[in-house]
Amino acid sequence: MAMAARSLSGCSPAISLVSSITSVLQSLNHQNPGCSNLNLSPLAQFSQHLNADLVIEIIRAQNEPHTALLFFQWASDPKHNTSNYFHTQRCYSAMVDILLSHSMFSTALSLLQSTNNLRDFMVGKFIKAYGDRGDIRGAIHWLDRAKTIESGRCLYSYNAIMGVLVRANRIDLAQAIFNQILRPDVSTYTTMIRGYCKLGMIEDAKKVFDGMLCKPNLITYNTIIAGLCRKGRLENARKIVDLMIARKDSYCFPDTVTFTTLVDGYCKKGELELAKKCMDEMENWNCEPNVLTYNAFINGLCLMGKFDEAKRQMTKMRLNGLKDDVVTHTSLLKGLCVLGRFDDAAEHLEEMISLGLKPDVKSYGVVVNEYCKNGRTAEAMALLNEMKLRGINPSVSSFNALLRTLVDAGEHDRAILVLKQMPQKGCSPNFLSYYTVICSLCGVKGRMRDAEDLVVDMLRRGHGLDASIYSDMVKGYCEDGDLEMAMGMLYEMMEKGFRINLESFSVFVKELCAKGRLSDAENVFKEMVRRCTISDIACYRAKLNEHGCKLQAAIHGV
Repeated sequence: MAMAARSLSGCSPAISLVSSITSVLQSLNHQNPGCSNLNLSPLAQFSQHLNADLVIEIIRAQNEPHTALLFFQWASDPKHNTSNYFHTQRCYSAMVDILLSHSMFSTALSLLQSTNNLRDFMVGKFIKAYGDRGDIRGAIHWLDRAKTIESGRCLYSYNAIMGVLVRANRIDLAQAIFNQILRPDVSTYTTMIRGYCKLGMIEDAKKVFDGMLCKPNLITYNTIIAGLCRKGRLENARKIVDLMIARKDSYCFPDTVTFTTLVDGYCKKGELELAKKCMDEMENWNCEPNVLTYNAFINGLCLMGKFDEAKRQMTKMRLNGLKDDVVTHTSLLKGLCVLGRFDDAAEHLEEMISLGLKPDVKSYGVVVNEYCKNGRTAEAMALLNEMKLRGINPSVSSFNALLRTLVDAGEHDRAILVLKQMPQKGCSPNFLSYYTVICSLCGVKGRMRDAEDLVVDMLRRGHGLDASIYSDMVKGYCEDGDLEMAMGMLYEMMEKGFRINLESFSVFVKELCAKGRLSDAENVFKEMVRRCTISDIACYRAKLNEHGCKLQAAIHGV
């Protein structure tokens, strides 16, 4: 091993040292996986090279936290090295990061307590780690601990808990914590703004932004601009960008992210001229558009049917040294479909593969959905099968589009087959998948048994029936002449608090009255009034009257 340190001259010293020390550590750990009572003398040759940057690199290079901790403790132990090296806060930070990432909370705590390094910044790491585990209570417990340790002056910990709460969409609790902070910094404000924007509460976000007691930074600006654009408030977003430009602050001048957000916002509103103007403005300010910028603009052009212009923008993108990607070409697929050129879209999908790109579920979905819209179910099914062969699980929305097209075309047997084969093709049916086929079957005479089988499968997969499915099944049974099954289904849905729709109720009452079962019709109506909330009860009573069923007494004043 002595040769290891001397043979480093052929390449970068830092990289070689990290590699050599890691190799020694792995060798030691392999000899004794427990890392106890190890002979650490092979590490002595590296003592003279120790510094904070090297130690941090070595810690981060370890996959095993115990090995990282072993090195960390050796490096600061004067018995093992004579270089008077000592760990900086950055070193402790790196060590705590790796311990917390492996949920070694007690080990990290013991390390910090033993060296008197349990301070606000480090506590913030514990708060984030607990938040990453979804343990909000544990994160708040650590905030309380930080308040005690730092006598309330614990801004890092406050900011950490704010981040945890915002990620968990606990905006009310985040606001309550925010109100406790005496001197919020730019990170505090930005986190609060992000939380409101995330939930679409843009007025609240704007209120926090306008009330900032410190100077916004670029991240703050970009956060509020993105929130405004997502809500379609491009004029407000543009005003903030203009404000950034007017202030002439080099640290807060609009960057590529800022302009890309605006371009994307304009394109989603169909305001392509403003999007183009924004891209030109970027070049005027020496702010280079990136792939995301071009993709946003190309997508906007394609959605408006401007396919040729989109292709020109892709060429410009390439000339500027940027490589078009799957997102770029998926937008082009959309553009071809908007123009009704779905055969060209299918051909372009093949071209993507020949270009070395890997079409994803969205790429295929664009063409599958277009085939379905045009009733070309065989081509849609072929693409779904191709996806599976290429290791791509189709989206449930693509299958649902196919199911809708099949039932609309009266191909119920194929729809049932597709629905049952979905799991084998890497996609679990959702409620809408079953709803589409079951409700369609209920409208076809003689297919209620098939509908029942699908209901059993639907329930087995954890999807419950809703009022619409129940109503359609009652109607289906009636039209099949099976009043007993219709009656049972109606009582089952009432038991669950669902109300039958007026159309199905009318069919049901008509069938009962036609068979002279007026008292059953009256009893069903009384049960409906008793069990279900029916705001338009007069309409239901009118259906009874329409079919010759006259109630002898008013029900609940009706």
